[in-house]
Amino acid sequence: MSTPRRPHLKSLPPPPTDPSTADPAPAASGSGAPKDVAEGVPSSVRSDPQTGDGRYPIAWLTISAPRGAVPSATSICECGRNLFAAGHRKVLALIDDHNRHRTRCPLRTTEERIAT
Repeated sequence: MSTPRRPHLKSLPPPPTDPSTADPAPAASGSGAPKDVAEGVPSSVRSDPQTGDGRYPIAWLTISAPRGAVPSATSICECGRNLFAAGHRKVLALIDDHNRHRTRCPLRTTEERIAT
């Protein structure tokens, strides 16, 4: 009894030369330009009509606590603060420190004084 022969996998089949079904069909008007979207739908992205109130984030607290793993946290601020902590107690201490920094950050207190 002999084992069945394996097909050769050294080369890929040649790419098809016929038109793909994904190519757009010519326009019915005969202009040859494909139609982008349905009528009444804008084809370009418009600017967001909602205007911001001038606020933007300056401090971030990122906490990662996967189940069964050591939790970690990062506290980053635009004023140059960039702290990292790993472990339950150190992460809790960094969270408290981040909250205290939010009230004392020179960037934040300056913005609040200007706004009032």
